[in-house]
Parts: sequence; structure tokens; C-alpha cells
Amino acid sequence: MTAGDLLQGGGPGPTGGRFSTMRTPAGAVPVDAPWWNRQRRSQMPSHRYTNVFDRVDVPLVDRDWPTRRLTAPPLWVPVDLRDGNQALAEPMDPERKRRFFELMVAMGYKEIEVGYPSASQTDYSFVRLLAESDLAPPDVTVVVFTPARRDLIERTVEAIRGVRNKVVIHMYTATAPTWRQTVLGHDRASLLDLILRGAGDVMSLAGDLDNVRFEFSPEVYNLTEPDYVLDVCNAVTTLWDATLDRPVILNLPATVEVATPNVYADQIEYTHKNLSRRESVILSVHPHNDRGTGIACAELAVLAGAQRVEGCILGNGERTGNVDLAVLALNLHAQGVDPMVDFSDIDEIRRTVEYCNRLETHPRHPYAGDLVHTAFSGTHQDAIKKGFAEHRARAQRTGLPEAELEWRVPYLPIDPADLGRNYDAVIRVNSQSGKGGIAYLFETEYGCSLPRRLQIDLARHVQAHTDATGAEVSAHDVMTIFEHAYLGNVPETIELVTLESVTHGNTTTGTRVTLRIHGAEVHGAFRGVGQVEAIIALLAEHDIPLDVVSLHQTSLATGSDSDALTLVEFRVGGRTRWVAGRSRSVLTATANAAIRAACTIADEITPRTRSLQSVGVTKAGPP
Repeated sequence: MTAGDLLQGGGPGPTGGRFSTMRTPAGAVPVDAPWWNRQRRSQMPSHRYTNVFDRVDVPLVDRDWPTRRLTAPPLWVPVDLRDGNQALAEPMDPERKRRFFELMVAMGYKEIEVGYPSASQTDYSFVRLLAESDLAPPDVTVVVFTPARRDLIERTVEAIRGVRNKVVIHMYTATAPTWRQTVLGHDRASLLDLILRGAGDVMSLAGDLDNVRFEFSPEVYNLTEPDYVLDVCNAVTTLWDATLDRPVILNLPATVEVATPNVYADQIEYTHKNLSRRESVILSVHPHNDRGTGIACAELAVLAGAQRVEGCILGNGERTGNVDLAVLALNLHAQGVDPMVDFSDIDEIRRTVEYCNRLETHPRHPYAGDLVHTAFSGTHQDAIKKGFAEHRARAQRTGLPEAELEWRVPYLPIDPADLGRNYDAVIRVNSQSGKGGIAYLFETEYGCSLPRRLQIDLARHVQAHTDATGAEVSAHDVMTIFEHAYLGNVPETIELVTLESVTHGNTTTGTRVTLRIHGAEVHGAFRGVGQVEAIIALLAEHDIPLDVVSLHQTSLATGSDSDALTLVEFRVGGRTRWVAGRSRSVLTATANAAIRAACTIADEITPRTRSLQSVGVTKAGPP
């Protein structure tokens, strides 16, 4: 391609006229700019905004936080079920809230904000579920959220009565000048009176509950006058009688990020050093991510004296999100500090968070994205391969398992295996990207976008084909390879005989399924599960564990028609594999994919005697 080829179709000027809506900076070069910096003044209306130092005083002069190191995790408090949930276009239903809560418990979180019980019946009912069941382990503290209004505080206390776990009632009020004047219509004195009335209501309604402690957030702390923060917080801890045995949590949110992280650290350290009853206060932070520096704000805040961090797993939240607890924890892990929560199956965590939030994770998201362990650059790939070779050689030389050795592989901050991932994406990516854009051909010809991990797996099959034939591949060739690899014949050890939903009135209550396994029919009736889940459950009852890692439903265009295509990633024999199902019906395609995966598993399971009779197998009673 020549320079002329690149310029064809463009208009006049350096950008070819393609970006006519842009206003290329045309102002003067600053007189004090060095010769190597030719940036010009732009037309952006930056003069409309006031810098943070003119909006709020930051009185700290002598700083200790720059000389400190992170050597232990703070108390992590996920707020996905409250703060994250209220930021969703479609808030979580009860099933999603329960599933997310169970994930947090499995990961090892010991303090969880579970909802805003005065704001919705769903949140209230979830808190009551915790009171009336064993869903929350005894060592998990439950946090509930309320504004400083007596009627809402009453509803909140009503929700927690009977909860056997430790409980924190979290009261908040915005204290920054713009919020208190424009939103709430108060001056400093009247807002303090409102806050103390709310704190008094909390104390009078819940102070006699031995398992309850209190938390207060001066919302928009980072834009509130430091002296006013101290006045308000000291008044609240005095009213609540903070002691070592019943400490008060003071949560200091960067509700809207407005400054560089060092400013927030200065604010936290100033408050930390000047609070009354400091030994009876748990100092907490709640950074948001408006400037993209929520992680740095949280880490520097801990250096500055914070003991507790509120955030969301994978960073969901209003606007640009809350601070990401997963990234914070794994940053510590990468520095040799135990984060005291488990991320050994990052893909399961990500799938659950995506399901509950109905939001996808960016492929470049730190630690959790599909591409974070992938190198497209040949030089990076070479360095990683050499790093792996050195790692294996060192293991042989020292006699230690590879999983216990110090990690030194270039470009990979942590071992992907720590997160439950393998090295396929790292070592196969050049084969994928060097064969003419396999995924691009598939999408442009058939209108089907494949998941990243399946693209990598498909590239392996295409590589084997091109190595054997020495020929270039067309979109048709890619489809043929795809069909052979994922839609091809498998041993027909398992067949789907019938699959039907059971309804009661207009409500689906369960699923009945019949399979033929090694020629014998087995039946199952399952209450409260979908059709694919019913297939998986019946397979499990007959020692065929179908562990689905991911499931993607898409369509495949062929001429003027299109078929449903379901792609299933599953575990078998310690590794993951892919199969597909194709049909005019989405449900049939998904069921076919599940059966194809089950046949693959059954073929690899060591043959053993099975006593299968044609009898009904019912789980949890008939639907």
C-alpha cells in the first residue's frame, strides 16, 4: 500500500476531512513551552471549572502517607447489593441478589452491605430473608443503608430485627456546600441539627440491640470543609458513644472524584489525625471513579490511615463506578500480600457479576478481562515464552512445584493460574492474529461474533489446517473447520428424548426431561429451573457432571436465512473445551449443545457399570 492509497477518499487537510466535528487546537503555543512541545491552546471551555484547591481547603502540611507501605489488606466491604444495585438500569431481582450474596460469602468477604431496606420491597425482603434463614454465615456482618429520616430509619430497624448476625446501620447525609445548600436547603448549623436528629433516632430505635453497630457517611466528604467534617463526625461519635467495644464506623466518601489521589490522601490523613475518639472509630473510605483514579485513591487512603474500604467487585456503580474491590485485592496479591479474599476462579466471579448486573466486563479490564493475559506483540510474546522457559527450568533445578516458585515472567504481573486460567491465550495468540483475521472472516461472512476464548480455540484448529495444507483459508474454509470442530459427530451415548416446561396457569413452575443414556431412558422433573439447567441436573444424577464455564447464544446467517447458534464452554479432564448447537430454535440449539458436551464428557469418563432403569427421577418434588 502506497501513501497515495492511504490518501484516496480523504478530503483536504492533515485528517482528510474525516473529522469535521472536531475543533483542532489552533490557539497560541504557550510562550514558556519548550521547543519540543508544540501543543496549542484549545477551544475547550476549561475556564468554566474551578480547581479543587479553590473549592475546599486541604490543610494537611506534614504528610506521613508517602513514606508508608501497604503490608496488609483493609477490611473489604462490597456494596454491590446496594450502591452497585441502585446504579443498574434493571435492578437485581431476588434470585440475582441471593446469588451475588452467596458469591461474596464464598469469596470470603466478612462484612457485606446488603441493601437499602427503606427504599424498595426487594431490599427489605432480602434483609428479612437473612433474618429468617441461615444464608449469612455467623461470622458475616450485615450492613443496611438509610438516610437521616426517622420514618426511613424506623423501616430499616424493622427490617433487621431478628437478624442473628452482627449488623451495621449505615446512615448518610450529604455535607458538601453545594449539596447542603442547593439540594437540601440547609446551612452548616441546620444540617448538623438534621444529622444529629437522625443519629438520635438510630440510637433510640436500635441502641438496645446488642448485635448492632453504627456507621455514618458525610456524603461528598471530599468537597466538604475539613473543620465541618470534624465537627459533624465528632458530634455523631459522641452521640453514639463510640467505644473500643462498640466502635463507630466513619465512612469518608469521594462521592464524586474531583482531584488527584494525593489530595484525597491528604484529606483522609488530616481527618485521621484530628478526630476525637480516634481509637473508637473505624475509619472507612468509599471512592468513586469519575476521574479514573478510584484505585489509587483507595490505596493512598489506606496509607493515610483508612482501615476499611467500600467498593464493588469489578467496579460497578453510578456514572463511572465505585472503586473495584477485585483490582484492589489483586494489586495486593501481586505485591506478595494476602488479600484475604479468594480470586482463584476469576472467570466464575466475572460470570456471576455479569449475570447479576446484566453488564459485560471489558476485555481489557484489569485481571478479569479476556485479554489481560494476551500479548499480540511479537516481542512481548517472545519475552513471555522465555519467561515461562526460565520458570520451568528453575522449578526443575530447585525441585519445587512451578506453582510455588517466585513469579518472574515478563509482561504478566501475576500467574494466570492463580486466577484459575491457563496459558492458552498467551501462547496461541500469534497463531490467531497471523492467519488473516480468522474472527474477522467469520463475523463479516456469517454475522457471528465469537467469544474471545473460542476465537483462540478456533485459531488452533485453523492453524492445524493451514499447517497441513499450506493453503490460505477463506471464510467458507473457516466455517467448515468450525463445523467439524464444534458441530461434528460425537459418540451418541446420550440422546435427548423429551424436554418440556411444566406450567401452572400462566406461570412456568419447572421442567421435565427424558434422556437416553447408553440406551436406557432416565427421567427427571425439576422445580424452579430452566430447561438447560434441568438437563444438567439429570446428567449429574447419573454421574455425568456437565460443568458449564460459559454459554453464549448468537445467530448464524446463511444466505437469506439465519439459525440460532449456542456456544458452550465446559470443563472436562481438568481443561476447558467448546461445543456448539445449531437450530432454527434458540432453545433447541442450546439443548443440542448441552447434549453434545455431555456426550464428550461421557466418552472420556472411565467406563463403569451403571444401573439405569426407565424410572422417573424427581428433584424437590413434582413441579
